[in-house]
Amino acid sequence: MINITFPDGNVRQYEAGTSALDIAKSISHGLAKSVLAAKVNGEVVDLTLPIQEDAELALLKWDDKGGASTFWHSSAHLLAEALEALYPGVKFGIGPSIDNGFYYDVDLGDRVLSEKDFAAIEKKMKELAKSGSTFDRSEVSKEEALAYFTEKGDNYKLELINELEDGTITFYKQGNFTDLCKGPHIPGTSGIKAIKILSVAGAYWRGDETRKQLTRIYGVSFPKASLLEEHLNMLEEAKKRDHRKLGAELGLFSFSEKVGAGLPLWLPKGTMLRDKLEEFLKREQMNTGYSPVITPHIGKKELYVTSGHYEKYGEDSFQPIQTPREGEEFLLKPMNCPHHCEIFKTSPRSYKELPIRFSEFGTVYRYEQSGELHGLSRVRGFTQDDAHIFCTPDQLKVEFMKVIDLVKLVLDKLGFEEYSAQISLRDPDNKEKYIGSDENWEKAEAAIIEAAAEKGLQTVTELGEAAFYGPKLDFMVKDAIGRQWQMGTIQVDYNLPERFELEYIGSDNQKHRPVMIHRAPFGSFERFISLLIENTAGKFPLWLAPEQVVILPISEKFSDYAEKISNELKNNDIRCSVDVRNEKIGRKIRDAEVGKIPYMVIIGEKEIENEVLSVRKQGHGDLGQLTLSDFTTQLIKEIN
Repeated sequence: MINITFPDGNVRQYEAGTSALDIAKSISHGLAKSVLAAKVNGEVVDLTLPIQEDAELALLKWDDKGGASTFWHSSAHLLAEALEALYPGVKFGIGPSIDNGFYYDVDLGDRVLSEKDFAAIEKKMKELAKSGSTFDRSEVSKEEALAYFTEKGDNYKLELINELEDGTITFYKQGNFTDLCKGPHIPGTSGIKAIKILSVAGAYWRGDETRKQLTRIYGVSFPKASLLEEHLNMLEEAKKRDHRKLGAELGLFSFSEKVGAGLPLWLPKGTMLRDKLEEFLKREQMNTGYSPVITPHIGKKELYVTSGHYEKYGEDSFQPIQTPREGEEFLLKPMNCPHHCEIFKTSPRSYKELPIRFSEFGTVYRYEQSGELHGLSRVRGFTQDDAHIFCTPDQLKVEFMKVIDLVKLVLDKLGFEEYSAQISLRDPDNKEKYIGSDENWEKAEAAIIEAAAEKGLQTVTELGEAAFYGPKLDFMVKDAIGRQWQMGTIQVDYNLPERFELEYIGSDNQKHRPVMIHRAPFGSFERFISLLIENTAGKFPLWLAPEQVVILPISEKFSDYAEKISNELKNNDIRCSVDVRNEKIGRKIRDAEVGKIPYMVIIGEKEIENEVLSVRKQGHGDLGQLTLSDFTTQLIKEIN
């Protein structure tokens, strides 16, 4: 008999070799019908996989992490089976699940797939799903795997197999389709009830621009038709909120082929938005003891070799910059932290000075492939709201809690009300992946876990997700239409202080290594603003709006008075403009609504005679008439 421990701590005994599906059936048939996969000792596996020894078991449903991803991974295999039936000779790359669905990269030869083909693919997938095929796992030797895909003529699978070790290779078969795959999968295809092919795109094999471009087919699937309908409605709303579309309409940012792909140009209104975000965070950082620093946009290659970033980001960096001096090379900086370590070393440090908190709104550069670029959310040059805290091990927990407070403040002030945090720890069974002593890791992990608990954060813990230099806390936020994004991050680092030989003199008059905390509440301005645009649908809170008030004179003869009102508002630090176009007032109002300007002030003969303003609010309509003094007071109160 084996002991199975459930998430609630309850322990039950079962025969060795019992599967998670058998266990679910022993609890209730309703549960067995709803579970999709199992988590055994922290690893997501097939429900049908025999459990041979004592284990911790979680049964994963659609709403559990790992449940939907297993469902979508299985749907990717169903897509591949349908493609093979529809397009004989198709060759397959990879077909993973993603955050909202799945894709498969395929080589269709000379065929070009388009939207008109989607209905036929969906129809074939539904037909195959109804057949009720099971996903059958088998372990195969490397020789067998190579022989199978050689006979099939699938060179992409052969390349993948050649990189695997014998004894680690598994196939999954459903219906007439067999794929190289490590799993896991749902028990069978009959649970896949609703399917939608969403789009096609080009994707270089293995992300290498020198390799063949494959066709990437994106899809999504659900166990209920109603869930698909909800998802498609969400996608329609997401299109309306797309930051690339709204960014152009609102005049926030632009891109130029002559400047270069992935290098945004911030227009005046977008720059104002960035400036207000920066002012907000600078003020909060100054209030909590941060010292601003500025570092160059480039650094000697040796700097990033020392830090380890060259090894980690070298392939994703721009090519080194050569100087007239032989052998001298510089890089566009991929991270700010090596520079901050050098600032720490500019003078001897005492424990009495610690913690030292350096902050910088520093622009960094990484070469992203053109196919991966996406508006502001994936760019080649971006500005991080970066800071690095150098502290003693005893100060670590308190400093970490202070950073949590700052991240929560940022999220709350910017309207992200629903968020959780992921605690990423090292894999206790694979410690060689990480650097540093067990003692330091235990201290760092305990500090993060205790700090998150004391702050009352809703957390999930993921083993093996830590950075190689230390554990971290990532904030996951839900936007206005239910999508989840990873935003602010806090990381504990024992690595860079070692690599840069950072020291401080302790109370014992001996040299000690500081601990380093990396933190970025926004992450990067570019990505954060892309999420902010989509979360607010471009309707920014008044304090952030690039243009807070637009004054609309009914005709040209009221323009001088409108300018006078504008100057009075500007004297109170209210951002406003006057629409002096020779257009009818209805058109001006419509344009102001489209431009998401929070307030409109209409000026005509009656307003001048009565010394009042006719005020409209974005999305609320007419607010009636106010004196300039009352309107100004109202705006200042709302901004504050």
